[in-house]
Amino acid sequence: MALQFHNTLSGRVEEFQPLEDLKVRMYTCGPTVYDFAHIGNFRTFVFQDILRRHLKYRGYQVNQVMNLTDVDDRTIANSQAAGVPLRDYTAKFIEAFQADRDLLGLDPPERLVRATDHIEPMVRLIETLVQKGFAYESDGSYYFRVKNFSDYGKLSKIDFSGIKDGARVDTDKYDKADARDFVLWKAAKEGEPCWETALGSGRPGWHIECSVMAMTYLGETIDIHSGGSDLVFPHHENEIAQSEAATGKPFARFWLHAEHLIVNGGKMSKSLGNFYTLRDLIALGYPPTAIRYLLASVPYRKPLNFSLEGLQQARQAIERLRNFHYRLTTQKFPAGQNSDLQAKARAGAEAFGQALDDNLNTAEALGAIFNLVRDGNTAMDAGEFRDGDRAAFLDALERWDMIFAVLDDRDYDKLKKYGLVKEEPSVVRLEADLREAGGGNGAGRVTLGEQEIERLVSERNHARQNRNFARADQIRDELLDAGVILEDTRNETRWKRK
Repeated sequence: MALQFHNTLSGRVEEFQPLEDLKVRMYTCGPTVYDFAHIGNFRTFVFQDILRRHLKYRGYQVNQVMNLTDVDDRTIANSQAAGVPLRDYTAKFIEAFQADRDLLGLDPPERLVRATDHIEPMVRLIETLVQKGFAYESDGSYYFRVKNFSDYGKLSKIDFSGIKDGARVDTDKYDKADARDFVLWKAAKEGEPCWETALGSGRPGWHIECSVMAMTYLGETIDIHSGGSDLVFPHHENEIAQSEAATGKPFARFWLHAEHLIVNGGKMSKSLGNFYTLRDLIALGYPPTAIRYLLASVPYRKPLNFSLEGLQQARQAIERLRNFHYRLTTQKFPAGQNSDLQAKARAGAEAFGQALDDNLNTAEALGAIFNLVRDGNTAMDAGEFRDGDRAAFLDALERWDMIFAVLDDRDYDKLKKYGLVKEEPSVVRLEADLREAGGGNGAGRVTLGEQEIERLVSERNHARQNRNFARADQIRDELLDAGVILEDTRNETRWKRK
C-alpha cells in the first residue's frame, strides 16, 4: 500500500509524494507559551511525532520546523499579570514544554523557533502584501484585505461570499465564519512589548508569525502542514491567504489536522475539574509512556475520549508488551526454527506498517502488534517457540516501537531528571528484602521463594490501587531482576519464573 493521508485541503485521502525525492518539508504548529501545555495540545503533538517517525521509518528525510508562539494576546496578558518581561515569562514555559516533550518521548524537530526571533522577516512579508494590494494600514496597524484573495475559504470550506468590505478584527483569535479583514501588525499600545520597525512601533499578529517561520526555513511551498482541527479556521486559512497572496505559489500541499480530545465524554474545562496538564497526570502517579500510548491509540482524525481508566488500561497494555519483550530477550528456547511462527512475525511487521501507511491508522497498528504478542506467548507457553524464532519477533516488536516508543522503560529516570518524583525509602527496603530472601546466585540475581513473591505482588497491587505507580513499577522491575515475570489481567496479576 502506498503511503496516504487525508488532506484537509482536498477533503479526501491522497497518496503522499513530496515535492523533492524523499525529502519532506514539514511545518507543525507548536504551543502558545503562555502556560503549561495540556493533554489536548499533546494529543496533537504525539500525532505529529507518530507522523514524523513513520515518515522516517518509510525512508523519508524529514525537515521539521515547529514554532513557539511567544507573542500574542495571551502571552502579553499573562506576562503583564505576573509582572514579568515577556521574554522571561515565556522562557519558563518553553523550558517546561521541552521537558514535557522529552518525558513523552517526542523526537526533537530540526528547528524549534520563537516567533519573536523573526520580527524583521514578518515586516518584509507585510510590506510585500501592501505592495501587491492585499494589505493596508489603518491607525498604525496593518490588515489583510480578505476580499482581494479569491481563494479565501478553500481550506475550511466555509462560504465567505457575503464578506463585508472594510470590517476588521484586531484580536488574534475570533469566531468561526467571521471573515473580516485580519490583523497582520498591531500598532503599539502603552505598556505592551513592541518593536521599532519600518511599519512603525508595534508587534505582529498571530497568523503572520507561522507563515514567516515556515517559509524562512522550508521555502515558499512546503509538503506538510499540521496542527489541531481547531486551527483550520481562522489560523490556517489566514496562513494560506497571506502566504499565497505574497508568493503566488501554493503554500502547503498536504494539510493534516488532529481531532479534539475530550475528557470522560465531555469538553475539558478547569471549571469541571477535568483539565489536565502532563504534570497533573504525573502527579497522580501515571507514567509518561502510558500517557503517550493512550494519546496515540486512537487514529488522529477521530476524537479521543481521555479518562483515567483509559490510562490504567494503557499501563497494562505496555506491561504486556514489555513482558513479552523480556521473554524474547532472556528466556531460553530449544534450538531450531518454527517456519510458521517466523511467517507470523513477518506478517505482523508488515501489517502494522500498512496500517500506518493508511492515514496513520494507529488503532490497527496496535491490533497487529498485539496479535503477534498473543501468537508468540501462546507458542512459548506450549513449548513450540524455538531459539531461531527469537530474532524475527524481536525485529517486528522493535520496528513497531520505532514509531510508538513505549517499550523502553525510562519513565522513572526521566521523572527524576526533571524533579517530578522523589526517591522513596521503600526502594532501599525492597532491595534489602530481596537480598535477605535469596542472596546472590553468582550472577547478581537473587532467588525468591513463592511466599515472598506473593507478598511483593500483593504490595504492588496495593500500590496500583492507590495510584502509587512509581512504587508499583519499582517492585515489578525488582521482580524481573529476580527472574519473575508479571502479567496483569483484568481480574488478577499472574506471575511465573523465567
